[in-house]
Amino acid sequence: MCVIGAGLAGLAAAHALAVRGVDFVCLEKAPEVGGIWRKPGAGEHGPGYRSLHLNTAKELTGYAAFPMPDSFPTYPRHDEMAAYLRAFAEWAGLLPRIEFGTEVLSLRQDFDGSWLVAARDANGVAGTRRFARVVVASGANAEPLLPDPLPAGAESFTGRMLHAVDYQEGAEFRGRRAVVVGLGASAVDIATDLSRHAARTVLSVRRGLHVVPKQLYGISCDVIAESPWFTAMSLAERREYIEQALLVARGRLSDYGLPEPDHPIFSSAVTVSDEIFSRIRHGAVIPRPGIESFEGNLVRFTDGSAVEADTVVWCTGYRMSYPYLPADCPVGPSGRVELYRRIVAPDRPGLYFVGLIRPVGAITRALEAQAHYVARLIGGEEALPSGDVMHKEIDDYLTGIAARYGQGLGASIQIDVVPYVQEFRTQ
Repeated sequence: MCVIGAGLAGLAAAHALAVRGVDFVCLEKAPEVGGIWRKPGAGEHGPGYRSLHLNTAKELTGYAAFPMPDSFPTYPRHDEMAAYLRAFAEWAGLLPRIEFGTEVLSLRQDFDGSWLVAARDANGVAGTRRFARVVVASGANAEPLLPDPLPAGAESFTGRMLHAVDYQEGAEFRGRRAVVVGLGASAVDIATDLSRHAARTVLSVRRGLHVVPKQLYGISCDVIAESPWFTAMSLAERREYIEQALLVARGRLSDYGLPEPDHPIFSSAVTVSDEIFSRIRHGAVIPRPGIESFEGNLVRFTDGSAVEADTVVWCTGYRMSYPYLPADCPVGPSGRVELYRRIVAPDRPGLYFVGLIRPVGAITRALEAQAHYVARLIGGEEALPSGDVMHKEIDDYLTGIAARYGQGLGASIQIDVVPYVQEFRTQ
C-alpha cells in the first residue's frame, strides 16, 4: 500500500491505516512532514508565507486523537502547525514508514489492476514499485494560476510581478509601492502583511467575495459551522443568520470600498480575515477595482483611476494539478472532479483520494472521516457498491452542488463538513 504525501491529509491517511495494521509506505517529496505549513519556516517555494496562520480554531483543526497543546493560541502560526504535525507523526509512530525526499513521477495501473509508482528518491535514484492500492494525499494546489490573458500592457510593466506562490514576507518589499490582486485568503493576508512594510499597498478586486471574520459573537466561525443549533437550520436560515451577523460585525463590504458579492453566502468559498478590515479603515490598504491595463510603472483600474507601482502580487489562485496521475483522473469528462464520496475513482480500482475537498468549516474531521473510510475499505470492513451505483452518486452530487455553487471545477469539491462526516458515521 502506498500513501502519497505527508501533510495534514497524508498523515491522517497514514494514521488510519496504521491503527488497523495495514502495511504501507508513505512517499513525501519534502525532507520533513507538514506540507504547506513547514514551507514558510524552511524558506521553500510554495503556497505559504511567513505571516501564515490557521483560519480555523485549533480545537477543530487538530486531529481528534491528538489535540493541539493548550499552550497554542486559538489560531496557531505556520511554524506551530508544522511542529504539531511533526509531533503527531512521532506520537503515531509514522516516521519510520515515510520516505522523505521522494518525488512521485508517475502512477499507472497495470493490466492486473495493481499500481506502478515511479519515483525518484532523495539520492536522485529513480525506480518503480508495484502496489495493490494507492492513496493520493499530496494536495492539488500545485500550479499558480494567472489571468489569461493578462491585462493590456502587462509586458511593459517596469516593476516586479510575482504570484502569491513566490511571496515570502513583506519585509522584502519595504518602501515599495505594491498592488495585490485578488480577494481570496492569500490576497487579504498578503495585502495585510505588505501594508506594514510597503510605502503604499493597493488591493485590486475584480469580483466581490464574502469576507468573514474569524469569530462572530466571540465564537470561531468554524465552531459555529459545526454547532448542532446551526446545522439544524435550513440553508436559507443559515444564510440569513450569518448575513445578519456579518452586518453587525463589520457592516457592508461596500463600506470598505470593496465590491459586494454577486452571490449569496455559502455559494462560493468564503475569505476569512480579521485584519483586512482594520487595515483598510486605517488607510494602510487602499481598495481599487480590477486592473484595466499597465503602462510602464502605471497601473490603471477599471474605474479610470491609476497608481504608480513597482510590485504586483497576483493572488489569483492555483490550477488543480496531479502531474503524475493519468490525464483523465480525478477530473472526468465533465471537467469536474468525479470521485465517489469525494474519495474513490470508480473506474480506477485501488485508487483513493484523501483531502481533495473544499470545506465549509474546518477540514480535519472530514479528512479523518475520509481516511478511516479508506482504511475500512482496505481492511474489508466495508465494500464499495457497483460501478453504476458509484457513478450515480457522483452525478447526483455534482448536480446538487452545481445548483448551489455553479459548474466550476472548484465547486465540484465543495462540502459541508457536518453532513459529510455524518455520512460515514451512519455506515
